[in-house]
Amino acid sequence: MVKQFRRLRRVLTCMLVAAFSVGTTSAVSTNNSANGNAPQEKLIWSDEFTATAPHSAPNPANWTYDVGAKSWGNKELEFYCSYNSTTGPCDAKSPNVYVGNDGYLHIIARRPTPGTYTSARIKTQGLQSFQYGRIEARIKMPAGQGFWPAFWTLGSNITSVEWPACGEMDIMESVGQIPSTNVGSIHGPGFTGTRIGAEYKLPGNAKFADAFHTFGILWSPGKIQYYVDSPANVYVTYTPASLPHGAVWPFDTGKVFLILNLAVGGYWPGSPDATSVFPQEMLVDYVRVYAAPDASLAAARD
Repeated sequence: MVKQFRRLRRVLTCMLVAAFSVGTTSAVSTNNSANGNAPQEKLIWSDEFTATAPHSAPNPANWTYDVGAKSWGNKELEFYCSYNSTTGPCDAKSPNVYVGNDGYLHIIARRPTPGTYTSARIKTQGLQSFQYGRIEARIKMPAGQGFWPAFWTLGSNITSVEWPACGEMDIMESVGQIPSTNVGSIHGPGFTGTRIGAEYKLPGNAKFADAFHTFGILWSPGKIQYYVDSPANVYVTYTPASLPHGAVWPFDTGKVFLILNLAVGGYWPGSPDATSVFPQEMLVDYVRVYAAPDASLAAARD
């Protein structure tokens, strides 16, 4: 019964999003709000990760890939693979990213040979981009030494101004050896050497790897609020006043695209060790974007 209800919920959500996305001027209203007295939000885009086959490609209208072993500025160890890639060390028979008929996006870190690691990093760059509103994803993290899952954004202007001038918002970012902690942070010109971030810790001995949790931001001009599990549960707010002297706030200059990835190694988690178990996977139930209730702050999309 629970599985049937979950499938029905997904189908209904997809139908509603499709109704908004096919060029109509109407929008989907939801009851989700950080304030029960606030106007209703409008769901403007989502990927519910539905598939009829055990291993399907992420929707190519929404997602493309970063690929290769480039260390990605963080001394990471993995080789990022696209869906169905046969470029070694990627193996299409053991994919690093796919949508399953269980209704989840799977991003899997593998160790095909000792000292070799593969994973995936998918992004909406050039396909879907947004400005302001509420952005969230429901995710189950992996755990263990050396694993670094993340859900984050970069400014769509990165191709012209590069990083960090484009700005970066890290909505979900954690390392597997600290499985009860998520860090919500921002990066930009003049504030990259010292992270501006806040930790959200689950109570008791709970771990983010034990269950799905929702990670999101409420984004409006001059303000970004981070939450876990409910937009009413804001745990940190950033404004231009949060920045060090001389830094530039880059988050009101245009749209952003979304990124989901699972890194292996790097300067923050360190390398896998004898305790690290492979494969590990990051599961994503959905990604959703809501317009702000105030039309003047409405989220924009391509």
